Formats: sequence, C-alpha cells, structure tokens
Amino acid sequence: MVNRVPIGQYVPGNSVLHRCDPRSKLIGTCLFLILVFLANTPLSMIVAALVCFVGIGISRVPILYVLRGLKPALWIIVLTALLQLFMNEEGRLLFTWKFLQIHEQGVRDAVFVSARIILLMMTASLLTLTTSPIQLTDGLESVFSPLKRVGFPAHELALMMSISLRFIPTLMEETEKIAKAQMSRGASFSSGSLIKRVQSMLPIIVPLFVQSFRRAEELAFAMEARGYRGGVGRTKYRQLRYGVVDVGLGVVIMVVAVVIIVFRT
Repeated sequence: MVNRVPIGQYVPGNSVLHRCDPRSKLIGTCLFLILVFLANTPLSMIVAALVCFVGIGISRVPILYVLRGLKPALWIIVLTALLQLFMNEEGRLLFTWKFLQIHEQGVRDAVFVSARIILLMMTASLLTLTTSPIQLTDGLESVFSPLKRVGFPAHELALMMSISLRFIPTLMEETEKIAKAQMSRGASFSSGSLIKRVQSMLPIIVPLFVQSFRRAEELAFAMEARGYRGGVGRTKYRQLRYGVVDVGLGVVIMVVAVVIIVFRT
C-alpha cells in the first residue's frame, strides 16, 4: 500500500525541479493551483494539464507513480462528478430517465471539477515527490517568516506540516500491518453490509490511534532530549538560495498565467 500511494513521499533525484529552491516550488505550486481554478474553458484547462504533465516529465518521476496518488481520492472525484452531473439543471437537457436528468452545464461542470481535483492532487504530489521533508520545512518557514512580526508561529507551523507529511507513509504502513494482522485472525473488510464494514474498521482504527499517540510522544521526547526549543535562536546548516532554475520557474509560471488568462472567457 505504501508503494502504491506516493502522497507525502520523496523521490531523490537531480532533475531541474529537484534542484529548485523549495520556496520557489511552494510559491509556484500555489500560483499554479490558483491558475487551475481560474481555467474555465477547455483550452485553458488543456494548457494547465499540459503544464502539469510536462512538470512530471521534467522531474523524471514515473508518471504511473504520480497517478497512483489519485487512487485514495478516486471516490471523492467520482462522487463530486456525479453530484455536478445530476444536480446542475442549467443548459440544454441531454438525458432523462425517471427522476434523473443530465443537463449540458452539468456535464461541463462535472468534467471541469474532476479535472481540477486531479490536477490539484498531481501538482501537490509532484511538490512532495521532488522536495525532501527538510527542504520543505525550511521553505515553509522562510515563506511564512514575514508573518513572525505579527506573532505568527512560522517555525512551529512549518515543522507541524512537514512532520504530518513525513508520517503519512508511516501511518499507511502501520495501517497495512494492522489490517493484515486482523485478517490473519479471521477479520473481513470486504464482505457484509456497509454498517458491518464500518464496524470491522474499528479494530484497525483503535490500535492505529494508539500507535500514533505513542509515536508522537516518542518524537516529542526525542526532540526535547536533543535540546529542541522552537525556532528562537535556531541556526541552519543549509542556507536557501535562489538560482537560475528558480528564475526559469518564475518565468514559466508567468507565461502560463498569461496564456490561461487569455484563454479564459
């Protein structure tokens, strides 16, 4: 399960995206996601999708590996598409059967919303796949550092987000181990009614929470034992510096923004 779902994992490499400053990748990712939501025509959405797939190609991360990250959210994508398909009653009526009706605007919204969710997840996965947890923490703290003047806990928030991403694969690995242990004792998670299936998940959720709290306590003790006292007076071994590739990334984002805005209605 861990290898099938790349969310929160880092793939070491030496591609252009790997060499980019984490601050550039964070800001670039946020701007690109905004552009994805601004794309409201087929042509602008195709441009956004092409940029996303080109980015995956440049990163040299296998495309199938990135696409596997969509699997956990597949039901969300399908449910959202169905809601848009049957709940939107604008435009020309295309299909009707008993109480179900599909309108032209419903089909359009279903396609666009699904495409936005897919591009959002693929872009977020590309960020974590090409940025190590340490770089991500340093980048987040640096991006949020101007807010320290108003009391914003930039270091603590960056550390919390990086730890959360770091422990996603660990929690999934533990979930898989607990599920296999329960199945070896005769538990079944794929048979029975929906209520029984939900009830059968309790033997997985309870020990998973216990393990998570235990791991969090051990991590807190380990950080205190090493003298961790937050970001005050903390120095860094690796200094972040912008380079030529970061300028290139900024130019690409600006060009994509202009193209998508031009192709918008």
